[in-house]
Amino acid sequence: MERTAVVLGNVKGEVQLFSDDNKAGKMDISVVGNKLTVYHTEVDDEYAGRGFAKLLLNQLVSYARENDLKIVPLCPYVHAQFKRNPEEYNDVWFKEN
Repeated sequence: MERTAVVLGNVKGEVQLFSDDNKAGKMDISVVGNKLTVYHTEVDDEYAGRGFAKLLLNQLVSYARENDLKIVPLCPYVHAQFKRNPEEYNDVWFKEN
């Protein structure tokens, strides 16, 4: 069974994904003020193709919404998802003017 967790230290942290208690993937993030920056998404090779990156993204977006944060998508995967589905993510997508 899959579960996700946001683990945030002082400023830097991860969104972690576990499958049967094994760490299957993560997103590297930081939170400063009301901005949540996501730098990198990674899913272990043995879990590739199962939609785990999307599970991480869903947890990231839920966390941002619950905490009134805007996401700065520096990670290529997250940025691509935001561009493909702007209506789904506009409320949390931080865009420079």
